Amino acid sequence: MKKAAIYCRLSEEDKNKLCATDDSGSIQNQKAMLVQYAEEQGWEVYQIYSDDDYTGADRRRPQFKRLLKDAEQHKFDIILCKTQSRFTRELELVEKYIHGLFPIWGIRFVSIVDNADTDNKGNKKSRQINGLVNEWYLEDMSDNIRSVLTNRRVNGLHIGAFALYGYRKDPDRKGHLLIDEEAAAVVREVFNLFAQGYGKTSIARILNTRGIPNPTEYKRQHGLRYKQAVSKNSTLWKYFAIADMLENEIYIGNMVQGKYGSVSYKTKQCKPRPKDQWYVVRGTHEPIIDQELWDKVCRRRAERSRPFSDGKIGIFARKARCAYCGYTLRSSKTQDRHYLQCPNRHISVEACPGAFIAVSHLEEAVLEELNRMAQEFLDKDEAAESVAFCKDLQKQKKCLQKEINTYRQKQEEYTTGIRNLYLDKVKGLLTEQDYLAMSKDFAGERDRLEHVIEDGEKQMRELEERIAIGDNRRALVEKYMNIEHLNREMVDTLIDYVVVGRRAKGTKTVPVEIHWNF
Repeated sequence: MKKAAIYCRLSEEDKNKLCATDDSGSIQNQKAMLVQYAEEQGWEVYQIYSDDDYTGADRRRPQFKRLLKDAEQHKFDIILCKTQSRFTRELELVEKYIHGLFPIWGIRFVSIVDNADTDNKGNKKSRQINGLVNEWYLEDMSDNIRSVLTNRRVNGLHIGAFALYGYRKDPDRKGHLLIDEEAAAVVREVFNLFAQGYGKTSIARILNTRGIPNPTEYKRQHGLRYKQAVSKNSTLWKYFAIADMLENEIYIGNMVQGKYGSVSYKTKQCKPRPKDQWYVVRGTHEPIIDQELWDKVCRRRAERSRPFSDGKIGIFARKARCAYCGYTLRSSKTQDRHYLQCPNRHISVEACPGAFIAVSHLEEAVLEELNRMAQEFLDKDEAAESVAFCKDLQKQKKCLQKEINTYRQKQEEYTTGIRNLYLDKVKGLLTEQDYLAMSKDFAGERDRLEHVIEDGEKQMRELEERIAIGDNRRALVEKYMNIEHLNREMVDTLIDYVVVGRRAKGTKTVPVEIHWNF
């Protein structure tokens, strides 16, 4: 007797049907229908796999994943569903599993309502058409969500879950912002201090010394459901928070949205959009900062962004990191000497001891270590080193790919969560306000993961290039032996990144850890 695995799925769009005849979409009726069909065919029911409240585009369904794992191990012979869309709405998965892996695993797929049966060669086209129709459903749903959000952005309505620091949502008018005077006073102070000549780190230090909570902590203290990982320094103002505030046009009454956009409903990825594609609507709300102060701050920001004339400061740009908090070190100049320091160095005594090193000292440390390693490497057997080199790169690639896959899975979970929230809103299970609040959290975390994935893919490409080139370390070492000074090209070629600490009292040595590209 053949064994049949029954798969049932109740999606969000099936819940709370108004018509009694639609009750066939319930899990109970699916199970009864499928069990009866299996008995009529003389099949033994191996197990019932059931996912409640999941959409057909969700690849993270727990029972769906278990079903596929058991299918691969051939614990049963047949997968039985009510319709093909209960199994998946994605054409890609139809081709991958129903037409691809299931025949290889010896698994027959049957859905009784739409008459899909992989043992029937003649209905393959109908299965593909079903998959295409389900795919269109996903695309239409994505377009509908996007059109609603675009319309609100074009009309200057705020669609975020939380208002920008300094504002609050208008309880009587959706999409409109009102000034939050308590936070707005801090915003005005930040702009005035910067216009008076204070640096961004200095402003952060001033606010932290007075115990003013940063925007994240402010939201929490005022009872907003703002979810973010709480760390030791999560309540402190930092350089980047001040920098972002000074660049945000919302503070002069202009609504700016759509800085990030999804690539397509298929990839579930969001990427930064060109500035000319942002949604900017002027005069949508009362400004906190007047135009005169805004213009003054813009001029000062432009002046401070000019690079040093000799370009020396750029040798270790984005290569040096703080040993204590992991932030990329920023450059500074004092009396013709160039330094690298942690941006968290001055925001608070408790925040970070603050890495600090002169560029010339870091250059000396790199050159000294490079020459030492060069001599040691050239003394070793080339063949043995080459084998070890290749094995190490392959190991790095495998670990990195595993991390990227994990981040992608998490990103898909957040995207699916947003889609499910929207369906709840459409069906009246969520209010507009609750939907925006909850979806904002998901979208923010999804966007953060997008940047993490981009960085990981960049590292993967670099690793693959190094593997393709092979062990060229001997040539590199010979090329850069006994050099007296570094330039940016050399640093990019030789160094992945450098970890810098802070000189301990009573010593003259700054701890430096160099991570090479070879």
